[in-house]
Amino acid sequence: MKYTAFQKVTSLLLLTLVFCSCNKSEKLNYTLAGIEAVQPLEIIKDSIKVEGNLGDFKVDKVITTEVKGVQLITFKFSADTPSELQPVTIKFSFPSLAVNGYWNPKIAIDKVNYYYSGFSAKASRNAPVLAFYDHALNNRITMALSDALNMSDFASNLKEEDVHFYPKIKLFGEKMPKTRAYEIQLRIDTRAIPYYKSIDDVASWWANNPMYKPMQVPNDAKKPMYSTWYSYHQSITAEEIVAECKIAKTLGCGAVIVDDGWQTKDGNRGYAYTGDWNPDRIPDMKGFVEAVHKEDMKFLLWYSLPFMGEKAKNYPKFKGKYLRHWKSQGTYVLDPRYPEVREYMINTYIKAMQEWKLDGFKLDFIGWFTATKETELTKADGRDFASVNTATDALMTEITAKLTALKPDILIEFRQPYIGPLMRKYGNMFRGVDAPNNAVANKVEVTNLRIMAQNTAVHSDMFIWRPEETVEQAALQILNILYSVPQLSVKLQDIPKDHLNMIRYWFNYWNNNQDILIDGEFMPSNPGANYPSLTAINNKHQITTVYEDIVVTANNDLERLDIINAKATTGITFQLQSNFKGTLNVLDCTGKKIFEKEITLNKGTHTLKVPQSGMLILDLSK
Repeated sequence: MKYTAFQKVTSLLLLTLVFCSCNKSEKLNYTLAGIEAVQPLEIIKDSIKVEGNLGDFKVDKVITTEVKGVQLITFKFSADTPSELQPVTIKFSFPSLAVNGYWNPKIAIDKVNYYYSGFSAKASRNAPVLAFYDHALNNRITMALSDALNMSDFASNLKEEDVHFYPKIKLFGEKMPKTRAYEIQLRIDTRAIPYYKSIDDVASWWANNPMYKPMQVPNDAKKPMYSTWYSYHQSITAEEIVAECKIAKTLGCGAVIVDDGWQTKDGNRGYAYTGDWNPDRIPDMKGFVEAVHKEDMKFLLWYSLPFMGEKAKNYPKFKGKYLRHWKSQGTYVLDPRYPEVREYMINTYIKAMQEWKLDGFKLDFIGWFTATKETELTKADGRDFASVNTATDALMTEITAKLTALKPDILIEFRQPYIGPLMRKYGNMFRGVDAPNNAVANKVEVTNLRIMAQNTAVHSDMFIWRPEETVEQAALQILNILYSVPQLSVKLQDIPKDHLNMIRYWFNYWNNNQDILIDGEFMPSNPGANYPSLTAINNKHQITTVYEDIVVTANNDLERLDIINAKATTGITFQLQSNFKGTLNVLDCTGKKIFEKEITLNKGTHTLKVPQSGMLILDLSK
């Protein structure tokens, strides 16, 4: 078949806009058979039960409907006298109909193999929610527990004999103090809504619990930050960090997080000297903070919450008030059930904030506040709490309350896996777990956080790259975490000028579009494929980033569409829901405009060329 020459528009690159043919194409008329609608899963109410040794307890079950498709199953455990809750399991089953994948809050990349869907959750680890979705990424079933403080273990394997899933939710696997009563709710959602919306509804359910009310999130929590960890580790000096801040501010950063190392001259990466919290490496901490403030940047300081190093001067003061010894790291774990332990920790942060004029804290290792098999779960020997979990909640609630009373816009960061509903009460910044120079892992981590965090500021893990990387390759570290708050941790004085220009461009773009990227409607794609595209929409402006060769669908009624190319190929394919007449811009990864033209595009699918780590913009608003 003969074709006329393609219509060409040439600037610095060829953009194929319209394909024309001198011969009429043959009309292909055929009809696709309709697809039978997927019916919601039906959970047989009588199949939902508690199994195991109840000991002195009896359990009552009450089922209510929250809204159509959402069931609340309340289990009430009661005993005549204070008794120990023995491990039991909530069990039920459902048929594997139109189930294509799962989502849980674990850090792990695999969201496909059902045998890996299990996880543990408690206040300082993950969150008690598990979802299964279909091929269209709609929810099939999302299950969640009301108790996010105490340990629960989720598992949901497929039984091949009858092709059913058999969820098992284990309670009381972690020893708890004796009690006469305990109540927990299981929430089961089988509505056909996008999987991420069913999970967001669980987050709202938790947030509506007065005991889980999330901490206020200041706008400063949603500005790019510079972190000292990957760039300097423990070898920090005030002079070097202030010099980095001077550059970071010009790039668009609003704060610096000074990580581990400031409190000791020991550089062995352990915690043997942790716990006194004297700025041995930075003797003039107040002057250091003032110098950063002069650069118009906020200052956050790292602390390890539970540790008291075996060589710390304060170690003898708390002898007998430790939960365990972490021998390899040279530190003990403080027991928050002692009032003097909580008082010491709370006063440490208050004193540092007031004397040094800190703007916030990076609080680490909260997950080590955990009872062991040898822990006596009683109020005795000076302990005013029996439960380590409850004491930790009391400690963190008081820290947050007192710091917020003194400084309402205080910033408090925690990292994965400390990301559950109670953690939203203690902090207003969640960071992805350590993924140095691993852009894809960083993307998956922050996306998992975004799905569940609501308005809590989700931060990327600090990203780094080598100076000899191409600028396009370096840019991928930013583009993979674009829908979280960027944390930069490269030595800015050592990287090439084009790298600085690239950071400046993308941070400026991020700051200008924070209301979309962070505060807009977030629409992640397939978890089982490591989220091959991410989209956010607000005020008729859609920003989509593609990490694989896929078709981008423009939302209806847009005034602007930005498509960012975070993949190796240069073809960007998108589908318009209506005819487009406006401005097309194509930019490279440093923001250099390489094409601009007023164009008309018909409704349908189009493919344009966009540089690696670059972007195309279709703008109707001008």
